[in-house]
Amino acid sequence: MSGNAIIYPQEQTAEHSAAREDRRKLTYVVGSSLAGNTIEQYDFMIYGLAATLVFPHLFFPNLSPFTGTIVSFLTIAITFFSRPLGAVFFGHFGDKIGRKKTLIISIVMMGLATFGIGLIPSYAVIGNLAPVLLVFLRLCQGFAIGGEWGGASTMIAEYSPPHRRGFFGTFVQLGNSIGLFLSTAAFALVASLPDDQLYAWGWRVPFLVSIVLLALGLFMRSKVDETPVFLAAQKKKAQQPKQSMPLMRLLKTHPRAILTTVAMRMTELVLSYWIAVFFTSYATTTLGLSRDIPLMAIALASVVGTFTFLFFGHLSDRIGRRPLYLAGVSLALIFAFPLFWMIGSGSVPLFIFAIVFSYSVIYGLMYSIQPALFTELFSTEVRYSGVSLGSQLAGVLGGLTPMVCAFLIKWSDGAAWPLSLWLGAMALITLFATLKTKETLHQDLSTDRSE
Repeated sequence: MSGNAIIYPQEQTAEHSAAREDRRKLTYVVGSSLAGNTIEQYDFMIYGLAATLVFPHLFFPNLSPFTGTIVSFLTIAITFFSRPLGAVFFGHFGDKIGRKKTLIISIVMMGLATFGIGLIPSYAVIGNLAPVLLVFLRLCQGFAIGGEWGGASTMIAEYSPPHRRGFFGTFVQLGNSIGLFLSTAAFALVASLPDDQLYAWGWRVPFLVSIVLLALGLFMRSKVDETPVFLAAQKKKAQQPKQSMPLMRLLKTHPRAILTTVAMRMTELVLSYWIAVFFTSYATTTLGLSRDIPLMAIALASVVGTFTFLFFGHLSDRIGRRPLYLAGVSLALIFAFPLFWMIGSGSVPLFIFAIVFSYSVIYGLMYSIQPALFTELFSTEVRYSGVSLGSQLAGVLGGLTPMVCAFLIKWSDGAAWPLSLWLGAMALITLFATLKTKETLHQDLSTDRSE
């Protein structure tokens, strides 16, 4: 008895110590994933706002206003063609040498490209070299982002307790709302400057201060250890015959999961780029609203979304991923026309409500649970590659959204019904894919998910 009395406190202390270490690791993983996606979203949002408000004047002044806007939006779209390449590259090394090293490379590349955009001289200073440099750095951004979200989602899912994977996975997505808020706040400050100051130096500030986010993200990511699930898979692989490249295994064993990921992102992507980019241009050019109004609406939506995302992630651990995703895409289908009726009503409160509701509820129901849902579709040895490639292939269509919207609005003389039809069509694709997808709640990430 006395021996037991002596050993028990030691065992208890060891268990408490192990539990504290697990919590510490999870905290760093959550923090690094949140920081990485915040940088990604901040980078995208400030570029989208700049492409709407500033870049046609600074980098494409020799084009008509409409053509300059289209070309500026095209520089948003081109990154979505380099993203799948980044997904293949970073996914390969993430599944081969580990999640941590790969994610450090991606965050550094992404952050430096954003900082570099803030240093590009305008067309008036260096001529055609200015848009060339802009396109080059955008391609670098897209390449890096191609491996960022999939890697962060994979790492946090593999570290999270199985019964709370949806909730902790939401922290990856909170980077969207935080990045949206920071970028909108930063641009709201510089957008209040007189046009000559905004064009001369003001627009550069949001890009240059992104270096602070990079330093924070890099610090957090350096503290993260490799995931136990990946290390266990590596040990198992070492005892087996040499296998093909992760990409080849992925295409052979998980083709349906890739297509499912692509289809399930369609609706969310359209809503994302409408909210972050297109509505700002639509409100200021077509509706004649002050640019402060869409920026205020987006900032408010990001604040509300921070709470709804967390709630939806928690709820997905209770009732499942599939019911929430079905609710989100169904609302998108139902509100495809009412959304633009509210946007174009001329009522500022209705405009703000439409932005906040579409982001924090419709978009949030789908977007918030994607890290848990998508990682649960793939096996460990191809998970980084699968989540990255599937999500970024979908992004190719999403990246064209602002430019397509601009063409549709011009074709319809400002009428929004073609955009509503387009959202409805994307919602039907996502709805079909979601109905065909089995519930993934409580899925053991170490099991083989080959099809």
